[in-house]
Amino acid sequence: MTGRYDETEGQGPEEPVVVRDRRRIDPLTGEVRSAAPEAEPKEGPKHAAPAEEITEPEPAAHAGPGLGESIVDDSVSVATGLEKELAERTADLQRLQAEYANYRKRVDRDREQVVAGAKASVVNDLLPLLDDLERAEQHGDLTGAFKAVGEKLVGSLQRSGLEAFGAEGEPFDPSVHEAVQHSTSPDVAGPTVTTVMRRGYRFGERVLRAALVGVTDHEPGAAPAAQDAAVDPPVGGELPLEGELFDENNR
Repeated sequence: MTGRYDETEGQGPEEPVVVRDRRRIDPLTGEVRSAAPEAEPKEGPKHAAPAEEITEPEPAAHAGPGLGESIVDDSVSVATGLEKELAERTADLQRLQAEYANYRKRVDRDREQVVAGAKASVVNDLLPLLDDLERAEQHGDLTGAFKAVGEKLVGSLQRSGLEAFGAEGEPFDPSVHEAVQHSTSPDVAGPTVTTVMRRGYRFGERVLRAALVGVTDHEPGAAPAAQDAAVDPPVGGELPLEGELFDENNR
């Protein structure tokens, strides 16, 4: 009679199962575990096979940082430093460019002022010649070739920026007129240039010479005299009697 076959017959005792917890953070306390030397497994029976180790999978490389670890990436800090340095260099270049632009404008403005001053100095030396030409024209002595030369000279100076002022009928302006004669008249409403003794000249915005003029002011006493003259005189040249004036007033 064949007996029942038992699979456990002929096998040794069961091998123990060892579970090692390799997690770096304690799930109970939340603290980082210190690396401890692994305990060597106890030797089993000589004929027993080495025990199988059951380990948990390692955390992925992209997992978040552990407790107490820095969350700033070194590459991010390096990039931030480069961007900051680039912004500083860009600001320095923009400031340098603005300073250079202002320097060029200042140099151009100074150059224009120097050129205008040199032209004004030359024209100022020619003003007595213009006065002689004007007096010769007033007396009728500027004729023929001399008149053509004078007109060319005056035209060239005017194209360069010379401008004459000081004419009869202009309002008196003390900044460009020099009054050497004064009179009053009821024909004017205010200070008016009535006589020009010498023309004035300006070159651009610079006054080279003020004009010598005679000024006439308004005469304030002329208006009442005109009103008195408008009253009709008595008929026959006789003055009215006091009684007649009294009767007229009563009427």
